[in-house]
Amino acid sequence: MSCTSVSSFTASLFVPSKSSSFSNHKRRFIQCSLGGAVVEPKALAEPLLLNAVRGQDVERPPVWLMRQAGRYMKSYQIICEKYPSFRERSENVDLVVEISLQPWNVFKPDGVILFSDILTPLSGMNIPFDIIKGKGPVIFDPIATAADVDQVREFSPEGSVPYVGEALTILKKEVDNKAAVLGFVGAPFTLASYVVEGGSSKNFTKIKKLAFSQPKVLHSLLQKFATSMTKYIRYQADNGAQAVQIFDSWATELSPVDFEEFSLPYLKQIVDAVKQTHPDLPLILYASGSGGLLERLALTGVDVVSLDWTVDMAEGRRRLGHDIAVQGNVDPGVLFGSKDFITNRIHDTVTKAGKGKHILNLGHGIKVGTPEENVAHFFEVAKAIRY
Repeated sequence: MSCTSVSSFTASLFVPSKSSSFSNHKRRFIQCSLGGAVVEPKALAEPLLLNAVRGQDVERPPVWLMRQAGRYMKSYQIICEKYPSFRERSENVDLVVEISLQPWNVFKPDGVILFSDILTPLSGMNIPFDIIKGKGPVIFDPIATAADVDQVREFSPEGSVPYVGEALTILKKEVDNKAAVLGFVGAPFTLASYVVEGGSSKNFTKIKKLAFSQPKVLHSLLQKFATSMTKYIRYQADNGAQAVQIFDSWATELSPVDFEEFSLPYLKQIVDAVKQTHPDLPLILYASGSGGLLERLALTGVDVVSLDWTVDMAEGRRRLGHDIAVQGNVDPGVLFGSKDFITNRIHDTVTKAGKGKHILNLGHGIKVGTPEENVAHFFEVAKAIRY
């Protein structure tokens, strides 16, 4: 049974000392005389996630999960049965809103991310594609030559994906500042990898062949994506997104020197351009397997670097410094563990991240088959934490 007011509490807030840890958290957190969950305080003027990113004093780390709207939820599976096409689900305003709100209605995360895909802009750039169940993204005419790049149009989100703007506007109204509405885009190198490889890849031989034999052709394609994604971020912000995450999923397939040529300049270009028009919009950068590139990710100028689980959070903090916020980084596999294990891993991550400028998240998206009750437990534990 849940508490209904502050007067129901029977214990004091947990205030950590320098030597404290979360290992004996049970006696340190607010307890409820009715044995239920901790009641969240009244919403601030700005969502908790935005305050945390900006370094303001917050009582706990905000929490949301990558792929929190998706196949592990029974409610999503029911929609999939009725609408088997991913593109239909992600390009229909009503479905986008419904799916985006499914985790919000159940778990009340501090971030509500748009249900979409990083490849959504491709059709508007004259790059036909589909996302096929059991196979993933398929690019029908992979790009291989300068002539192919010439056929790629710069993206106009207003004309090509109006449903994205409409959905974000509705989400902003529905969530009503009780959480931050999040948009997202793909980074230029990752988008280029998909359209050159023809879909997902294990070895990335085609994109690397282009990079190392015809770099001018690849740079021309990357520039089109950089200009287009800048427009897309601004469009999302103008229609309700309060923060935007940039996914550079495949940049970590590059060596550091090649990252500095084929990814970093375009990420920095996007961040610089967006900050000129939307200086207060938090930008989050995620690249899986980024342990070897952390310091270079910070050079992009983003507000938040999202760590995957292969980086120790305390080490990541030391390497990035405390001027930049961090996000993450619990292993998604932890959600298949026992509730006690999940609890301990959350507290370990929060302790290592330290107070402030931390968004609690996974180090990657939720895996298919994750028990929904374990996701609920993750949010319950996370939202009960107090610095």
